[in-house]
Amino acid sequence: MAQKKSALIFIFITLLIDIIGLGVIIPVVPALIQELTGGTVSEASVYGGWMSFAYALMQFLCAPIMGGLSDRFGRRPVLLASLFGFGMDYLFLAFAPTLAWLFVGRVIAGIMGASFTTAAAYIADVSTPETRAQNFGIIGAAFGLGFIIGPFLGGVLGEYGSRVPFMVSAALSLINWLYGFFILPESLKPENRRKFEWSRANPVSSLTRLKRYPVILGLVVSLILIYISAHAVQTNWVYYTEEKFAWDHKTVGISLALVGAMFAIVQGGLIRIIIPKLGQARSVYVGLGFTAAGFVLYALATKTWMMFTFTVVYCMGGIAGPALQGIISTQVPANEQGELQGALTSLMSVTSIIGPLLMTSIFAYFTMPGHTYLPGAPMLLGAVLSITATLLARRNLKRTMMGKDRPATTTV
Repeated sequence: MAQKKSALIFIFITLLIDIIGLGVIIPVVPALIQELTGGTVSEASVYGGWMSFAYALMQFLCAPIMGGLSDRFGRRPVLLASLFGFGMDYLFLAFAPTLAWLFVGRVIAGIMGASFTTAAAYIADVSTPETRAQNFGIIGAAFGLGFIIGPFLGGVLGEYGSRVPFMVSAALSLINWLYGFFILPESLKPENRRKFEWSRANPVSSLTRLKRYPVILGLVVSLILIYISAHAVQTNWVYYTEEKFAWDHKTVGISLALVGAMFAIVQGGLIRIIIPKLGQARSVYVGLGFTAAGFVLYALATKTWMMFTFTVVYCMGGIAGPALQGIISTQVPANEQGELQGALTSLMSVTSIIGPLLMTSIFAYFTMPGHTYLPGAPMLLGAVLSITATLLARRNLKRTMMGKDRPATTTV
């Protein structure tokens, strides 16, 4: 038990450092693109969007490969290779002489970005079915805390040059790699490993193989809708709050820090109380209910204080994702957890392409002159998608989980 707790602490630290590294560069990417192109902020945003596309596309293509490799060789070597690759990529970006080199760097990052996939499989390995959903909350907690620290640190470091944050991110990743090299134990037992097959190591094949688990397919659709709906906030937050409330950069930064802190609290702590009390299935329903309510409240808010207050409601929805992921992972044997997490990462990458384009297009349409003025339209769509995800999850879980998912009576 103590060894498993130590492993989970390491995974949390690994993900936290990764997210801080990603967050550190967010404030300076536009400035670096402008330096390399001599263009305007608007032009930089176009290049930045295509760089995000390149990263998400490579994640989609390569996550199943990394997941399959981790099922064959173990989580440790794949995770360490990913961390080392991230460190090299940040150095690559720090010294990139042209825009083309920035794109190459983003492609490398997408290929090597297996830390999230492999970390999720690692968590599944060291968790019992009863604690798996709560332990998946570690990922959300790391994201929340990392996106509090990272962008703030990047803004400060950016004052010393647009390339300095990339160097700091490289140092963080390489320190993380050294830490894991000497401390991280292997989580996948030899008897639970499987042969690597190229026929299974592609996004289409890995998703097709999910057909063997009928309950997973319906739940994966719910997960896709959740990921897409999240971009109503993730992508539009700055545009929405500046358009409707005329927020300045400081207020936006404070609000994002609050969102990150709330998700860290919910997924890092509260789910360990809520999920055992409610059970995984009910936690999915309650969490998605909070999410849908949060979207509607955001869309209807008329004052700044409302946005801050409604953030508590929206972030309570953070219990749904880990509960749903925990249910999905229990439907797959131990030697296919890496493949499963690779497939889920590929799906997340697809939604990272679809979601931002969909939500920003809707926002632009409903804020253009001559159209009905409704800047909260993307959030209302997010509420509809969340409700749809709830109904789909309920239909699938009713057949397979209602007899199994009972509130826990003991603590693990």
